[in-house]
Amino acid sequence: MEELAHEPDARRYTLTVDGHLAAVADYAVNGNSISFHHTFTQPHLRGKGYAADVVAFAVDDVEENSTRRIVPMCWYVAQWFDEHPEKAPLLSR
Repeated sequence: MEELAHEPDARRYTLTVDGHLAAVADYAVNGNSISFHHTFTQPHLRGKGYAADVVAFAVDDVEENSTRRIVPMCWYVAQWFDEHPEKAPLLSR
């Protein structure tokens, strides 16, 4: 079973699979911006799309629940935005 969650106290979004942490997107808030600076997928779970799932969840959460703009400091998050140009209006200029 997969579960996506926002852990604001830890400043991260997570994806757990069968109760075990599979992927993480860490962030920092700076004023009206949220910088995603690190993503990680457990090595034995890579290639299953978990990082994309957690980033999509995080982006959707930011869009739906805040007015913040996103700064993709992590290469993976930047690549995700390249692959999802419809979300470009969420990027900080």
